[in-house]
Amino acid sequence: MPNQQNNRRRDFIKKLSGGALLAASPVHELLAGRKPVYASHELPWIQQKIAANDNIQIACIGTGIMGMGDTRTALKIPGVKLMAVADLYDGHLVRAKELFGNDIQTTRNYSEILNRKDIDAIILATPDHWHSQIAIEALKAGKAVYCEKPMVHKIEQGYDVIKAQADNKKVFQVGSQRVSSIIYAKAKELYKSGAIGELNFVEVFYDRHSAQGAWQYSLPPDASPQTVDWDRFIGNKAPKMPYDPLRFFRWRNYQDYGTGVAGDLFVHLFSGMHYILDSKGPTRIMTSGGLRYWKDGRDVPDVMVGIYDYPKTATHPAFNLTLRVNFADGSGGGSGFRFVGTDGQITLSGNTVTVKKKKMAKAPGYTIDTFPKALQDKFLADYNVQYPVVPEMSEPDFEEYKAPQGYDDRLDHFANFFDAMRDNKPVLEDATFGLRAAGPALLSNKSYFENTVVSWNPEDMKIVKAV
Repeated sequence: MPNQQNNRRRDFIKKLSGGALLAASPVHELLAGRKPVYASHELPWIQQKIAANDNIQIACIGTGIMGMGDTRTALKIPGVKLMAVADLYDGHLVRAKELFGNDIQTTRNYSEILNRKDIDAIILATPDHWHSQIAIEALKAGKAVYCEKPMVHKIEQGYDVIKAQADNKKVFQVGSQRVSSIIYAKAKELYKSGAIGELNFVEVFYDRHSAQGAWQYSLPPDASPQTVDWDRFIGNKAPKMPYDPLRFFRWRNYQDYGTGVAGDLFVHLFSGMHYILDSKGPTRIMTSGGLRYWKDGRDVPDVMVGIYDYPKTATHPAFNLTLRVNFADGSGGGSGFRFVGTDGQITLSGNTVTVKKKKMAKAPGYTIDTFPKALQDKFLADYNVQYPVVPEMSEPDFEEYKAPQGYDDRLDHFANFFDAMRDNKPVLEDATFGLRAAGPALLSNKSYFENTVVSWNPEDMKIVKAV
């Protein structure tokens, strides 16, 4: 009987079609301040009564801060049911039952989850050094995968993830939610419309000014070798060493398990920008920075600045990019994008998109005061013929668009993920997109630690050379 129920549920998931989020809620209407309709409410299958046997049944592997947050968001989508969680700290497993109910399975061994036939998808929110192995095993086990960013800990691992997705034909989505945001969709629309002319420069920053923002997360009072599965955490991916609660609970601070500010935050910025510009990535990468303030034993910088060269393509001209992360930002922190073109700039800040236009004058003007009077007269006569005054309609030089109050792009990102499962269609941020965002982020670390300029082939996703 359970097998029959699972088969009916899987057939329902395959047959039930979801609608396009952004098509159902036009971006320009949402951002222009009209009726605040959340995109997830516009999916056709939202309105259907979904029987218990027709749920998409999920599990979360890694229930730290991101895993807990992702699970809470995923469960806001109707027709999604949590079945199990895996984590290596017993306290996280206890907390999962407190939040999600005593009927869920909890385990330290993620393989127990992958072996369950009644689980359709996993949320993968472990430390970075486990991403590729678990993602590949999950895809081979027939699970759809929502993988937190960065997709991989090492660039070479990305090729195996791409192959596993292609071979197993399961939905795989990286968790950089900006690619599903109506804010970024609006910026993309404005850029493609030619609102700022020809792009020449992009400036992006993601600054923080707090201990929590700098990953000094609280350590549980009961943390010990008995409550933490340290050996499984290390696995075969990291160097062997004695139990260290700082490395376990603040793993982002260490290269053995995390990818520093570049892998954790630069990758978000690359993802959003690549989506807006339809770009595959930069060809040259150079970074600088240092450990300025948070000298707490971490071996990654707390300030990093990167410069990136993007080549000319069919979708955009050649341009330069600067990225910055500062974990001791006395101005209070914040994040934003500035796309600068020949005729203006598009700015993204929070849930707001603005366009400021300043077109280059067609007439170059003149500096003729030092010419003899006769030559001034001749110059002006020729100039007025070449650049006659032509009446032109004025255009607004400033536009602003805001998302609805309370808008959550992570909710849209999960809705896209489950919609892709129900409709058997590709997602935007698949494994290839994920490596094209993770690649330059990880190479930012290579440039910093090796004090070198790195050349990257964004089409083939390969390092060309390091000089």
